[in-house]
Amino acid sequence: MKKITFAVLLFAGIYGFGIPATFAQDNASKAAAADVIYSDSALDQQFLALRKDIRSVRKQTIAANLTLTDDEAPKFWPVYAQYSDELEKITDTKLALIAEYAEEYGSLTDEEADSLACRWLDTDTEIDQLRQKYVPILRKVLPGKKAATFFQLDRQLGMTVDIHLTSKLPLMQGQQ
Repeated sequence: MKKITFAVLLFAGIYGFGIPATFAQDNASKAAAADVIYSDSALDQQFLALRKDIRSVRKQTIAANLTLTDDEAPKFWPVYAQYSDELEKITDTKLALIAEYAEEYGSLTDEEADSLACRWLDTDTEIDQLRQKYVPILRKVLPGKKAATFFQLDRQLGMTVDIHLTSKLPLMQGQQ
């Protein structure tokens, strides 16, 4: 059984920065790109680099688009760091699910596919709950419009990462 490697899928998705022209791309071509097999240590290094890149891009984007006063900034950034730490744990779960899918691609049973789908949806719920948790926390350090802007940016960034992470994955039904 050929492995779809975690690194190939993630780097194709994140560093390709191109949303496919159609989501119904040829699954054979997607799977063919995944024939490269990396060692576990190389995957671990690439995973850590990817996490760092995602976190860095998020912070830079927030900083560039959320106008903070000299009084707001020292209050906001520690809260953001805490939020980011909690979000990273959920993102790690998503990345692990993609890795699991990649490892099992071609041999998933219907039950395993159901489990992956449900666990992926659970991560979406966890992110929504995290945002809800931080609304009153951020409102203590930012006015309403700025807090709303933060969540708007956070949601856009999250959706962009999700699109890039998943757009290159072959569809489940193609793994017969």
